[in-house]
Amino acid sequence: MRETPRSQGTAGDAEPVLPQPRPGCALAHTTGASGSGSPHRSDGRPPQTPRGARHTGRHGGPGTTPPVPGPPTVHPPSAPRAPFVTPRALLTPLALIALLALCTWQIAAHGPLRTYDERLGRAIAGSAFPSPVAEFLADLGNTAVAVPVLAVALCWAAWCARRAGEPRWWLPPLAAAVSMAAVPALVVPFKALIDRPGPPGPLAGETGFFPSGHAATAAVAYGAAALLLHPLLRPRLRRPLLVGIAVLNLAVAAGLVRRGYHWPLDTVASWCLSGLLLWAMLRLCRSGQRDGLNRSRPGG
Repeated sequence: MRETPRSQGTAGDAEPVLPQPRPGCALAHTTGASGSGSPHRSDGRPPQTPRGARHTGRHGGPGTTPPVPGPPTVHPPSAPRAPFVTPRALLTPLALIALLALCTWQIAAHGPLRTYDERLGRAIAGSAFPSPVAEFLADLGNTAVAVPVLAVALCWAAWCARRAGEPRWWLPPLAAAVSMAAVPALVVPFKALIDRPGPPGPLAGETGFFPSGHAATAAVAYGAAALLLHPLLRPRLRRPLLVGIAVLNLAVAAGLVRRGYHWPLDTVASWCLSGLLLWAMLRLCRSGQRDGLNRSRPGG
């Protein structure tokens, strides 16, 4: 004799009647739906779960129950600002300072380097190098010649940078002008402090020749002009420009020594001072351009 299923027990049975699933009954989620026939698990709750009862995923990110918020907005950390001077870049100014200190010490203390310097200066002054050519080369270090060349270069560089819409277009020309103005501020105190007598020649008997103002003026004016024009030239012309400026400064120094206006170490000390000014100008321009580009970018 077959057993009666527990779900078909009599009313006197103590156990409750359990719902029996019916396969293929897709419309039986609501009580009284057509074709339901028997109760289902979803008959005892509302059609939708209230929003307050939903549990979002971790940090409200993707994968939560609808409505799904957008992905969390993550702002990348801003790139660290590049330092104004790196340890490797300090090698150049440290070398220039060391050479300047050596020359100054030898000249002030009448060291052996000063003796060799004066011997070399007399040999160059008495050489067969044409005196008119030497005078012309020495005149290239005059303020009336070198400063107008720099003025034309900085005006041209400022106009090109302004036209190209570069950020902080005014910084390189301003740095070049400040470097040129710093030449007498550095050279004059040195001349008064060392008070070196001049070589035999048209200025014999006078003092204050270390370092050379003409050599410093030429180095800063022509060097700053080259640095301003360097980015505006074609790549194949940039190296010849720098080489030409170096040769020009060597020629100015040779003209000054040949005409008896300075000793050789006077011009070397001027190159050290000028190199420091040009190095500071170049670092300032590069740092300002990086800052300007970062500010012009979105979120910068």
